Amino acid sequence: MSPDKKIVWQHPSPHFNRPFLQPLAVGLVCAIFIVLILFMGIMDIHRSDRTLIGFMEDQGERIIEVVERLTEENLKTMISASQKAAGGPSVPLSEQVFTPQKFLTDEIIAMGREIDQHWKKEHLSESYIRKYAEEKKLWLVAVLNSWGDVIFQSRPVPENRSGEKGPTINGIGRTGAELIDRLNHLNRLKKIGFIALSRKDKSGTIIIALDIESLRYWGRRVSVEKALEKLGEGQGIVYLTVRDKNALPLGKTGIPPTDWKETNPLLPKILSGTVPMESHKVNIGEKNLLEIVAPLRIGGEIAGVVRLGLDRGNTDQILEKNRRNMFIFLAFVVVIALLSMWLLYQNQNRHLAGIVEMTRELEKAERLSSLGQLAAGVAHEIRNPLNAISMASQRLKREYVPADEEKRAEFGTLAGVIRDEIRRLNGIIEEFLTFSKGRRLELRDCPVQEILGKIVTLISEEASAKGISLRTDWGNEPIVIPMDRDKLQQAVFNLVKNAMESITGEGIVTLSVRNAEKGRVSVRITDTGCGMTTEEVDRVFNPEYTTKEKGLGLGLPLAHEIIRGHGGEIRVLSRKDQGTTFEILLPSERRQTAKGK
Repeated sequence: MSPDKKIVWQHPSPHFNRPFLQPLAVGLVCAIFIVLILFMGIMDIHRSDRTLIGFMEDQGERIIEVVERLTEENLKTMISASQKAAGGPSVPLSEQVFTPQKFLTDEIIAMGREIDQHWKKEHLSESYIRKYAEEKKLWLVAVLNSWGDVIFQSRPVPENRSGEKGPTINGIGRTGAELIDRLNHLNRLKKIGFIALSRKDKSGTIIIALDIESLRYWGRRVSVEKALEKLGEGQGIVYLTVRDKNALPLGKTGIPPTDWKETNPLLPKILSGTVPMESHKVNIGEKNLLEIVAPLRIGGEIAGVVRLGLDRGNTDQILEKNRRNMFIFLAFVVVIALLSMWLLYQNQNRHLAGIVEMTRELEKAERLSSLGQLAAGVAHEIRNPLNAISMASQRLKREYVPADEEKRAEFGTLAGVIRDEIRRLNGIIEEFLTFSKGRRLELRDCPVQEILGKIVTLISEEASAKGISLRTDWGNEPIVIPMDRDKLQQAVFNLVKNAMESITGEGIVTLSVRNAEKGRVSVRITDTGCGMTTEEVDRVFNPEYTTKEKGLGLGLPLAHEIIRGHGGEIRVLSRKDQGTTFEILLPSERRQTAKGK
């Protein structure tokens, strides 16, 4: 764009050298603001962390509740199967296969196979058998050779003092038979249960017996392990361990960072119920976890302790994102604060000039208001004499035409001057009255092409007489916008008249309509007239400014006020001696009740 082109106008502002705000005061305010933002950001991060931990604790509670429910179901199924096996109705094979009792049997058989493997390696000893039984919480572990003699035994078995002889087992000698007899007796008394496993090579027998306490322990352990198996993976679970009241393991998934000891101070609090839940952050390698410790309740009673480790990956990502956003925001605030200090220091005169400009605008508004009040009275007083003069001049022209040809021509010229001056005075009066009236707009949807076509019709004869060509550029599709039809027509008419008046001799005035950006409609009035300088563009909409020898220059200011009342704006693009373009930008949708200003 060339230097002499300008869009809209700017009023020149006087220069002031007085300071507006002291940089030190501004810096202090900015520092306080930065500290406040930093404090609020840190508090927000802590609050977010607590909220996310609360969500994870709720998730942990739900997981523990599922483990408790599944464990209770497995225990009930096991008890029911035991009762049926003791004399109740027969249990279908399919039910037997899938009951937790079968998993308990499988666990005992697996322990027997483990002892068998040590036997093969000749690692068996009395101390090993005792230690194994103690660790596995087994009432008895006994090893018999192929002759039925007891080789190793974890504990002595009380004698059968009832005098009953137990059944003999083929292939077992006197010592083994005596042990089996004692175990059968205790089994009938429902004090123990046992399983005898023959080695694969038939070179011996392994006997594993459980009393009520160990059976209860292994029943819970199997039930918990089965529950953890049903729970499956996922849900952010890194590890889950369950221990009974004696700190014996009941089941686990994953590996916790550190193993708990029986002396852990948190265990008594959890087992007593004084602490319903405890959570804290732990690390496993590069993983950040939230460990939740809570009691395991079976049948409404606390039966053990659950340690649950949940992955904090997602929550840490959220916190890191919040932390990063906070520091970005803080950096942005610091930059804005420093920039504000610089702008306040560099543009202090402009702020004061704005106040002066506002004062000047208020003074101008007061002058216009006074002018409008004066015009309202003067216009009414002048209009009646003007009408009388107009009627008299028309009658003179019609009835008192001189007979002399020379005087007739002079008479016609004078009558035309009177007519033109009366027309000009009426135009001035109308402008005065327009400024004196309130300009409340009544918006209704109407095609823009309709009012432009009417303006072209009204002004075409005058334009033709002056040698001005009127051109239009709009499509067949109507562009409908909310408008006060009469006032918008008046505004555009004033702009078109101004365009025609800027043309001396022949020229072109073009009216075009198109859809613009941001939901607005563009109406352009372009002429090939004398154009304007930058200084003239600056003042073109000021009521006190006019370049015409005749007239008050109220047409363009009035048009500007009407366009602003519609929520639009006027852009001026002009070059001296090369024409001018007035672009009117109007909203295509009704935004609020428009009032004239």
